[in-house]
Amino acid sequence: MSRKITWTRTVVVPFNAEVTTNQARSGALMAMGSMLCVQIGLAIAVTLIDRIGVEGAAWLRLAWAGVLMLVIVRPRFSAFTWATFRVCVVLGVVTATITLLFMAAIDRIPLGTASALEFLGPLGVAVAHGKGAHRLVWPGLAAVGVVLLTQPFGGGVDPIGVLLALGAAVFWAGYILLTQRAGDEVAGINALAVSMPVAGLVATIAVGPAVLPRITPEILLIGVGLAILLPVVPFALELLALRRLTTAAFGTLMSLEPAFAMIVGLIVLHQVPGPAGIVGICFVVAAGIGAARTGARSSPVPAEVG
Repeated sequence: MSRKITWTRTVVVPFNAEVTTNQARSGALMAMGSMLCVQIGLAIAVTLIDRIGVEGAAWLRLAWAGVLMLVIVRPRFSAFTWATFRVCVVLGVVTATITLLFMAAIDRIPLGTASALEFLGPLGVAVAHGKGAHRLVWPGLAAVGVVLLTQPFGGGVDPIGVLLALGAAVFWAGYILLTQRAGDEVAGINALAVSMPVAGLVATIAVGPAVLPRITPEILLIGVGLAILLPVVPFALELLALRRLTTAAFGTLMSLEPAFAMIVGLIVLHQVPGPAGIVGICFVVAAGIGAARTGARSSPVPAEVG
């Protein structure tokens, strides 16, 4: 009598230190890629402000981003539950609010002051969600670096501008938390295919009547490239990064954005940073490296993005 033997194999993927390190490294690279795109996009947006205003530059980015995400991703209803769909809608409202508040703030107060105040949002997330000795060390080092980079104390302060920047900070904190939740619960980048059109719609309702008469075919074409740089690619990278990093690590990594801004200014605009700026870059880079090394999430990356 013969007996057939069937062999089976169980594959176990260990979540070890090497996996954790690779996950943290990839998440940090995605976050930094996002910040670089943001700074290049802002450099382009500045050239449009004289023609369509700060609110027009914000609307152009958000409106085109919504259209592009719908066309590229073509989300399916089966990718969502009612709960996850609501999260994506709220994320879209928050995204539009951050953009509009920050652009309104820099119309009243210096960019450095606005950036420093807005960074209180991710810094608060880093402190609130951090653990152990690193809870205050890396965010604190990043905060000092951002102050040295932006030097918000050098210039007049408009109370309304300050309030607008603080409002953007609050919504940025909410954006980080909502983006991580949406990225965990919705496959691929389908979440952005809902949130970005919602953001574009909110921006159109808020500032569309004032902006649309100033839009020309040339500006519309420029808006396509601008939307890809800011926010389509950055937001996609941030969503994927938050699948790999804790909110505390991601919030601290955002301190690198002023450093990227200074580097872009040096290369493109030949703006040489002073001694305080150079020290600030060193501080935020050190904080970013520390946060990335200790900031991998305990849960594995979803299979569809692995």
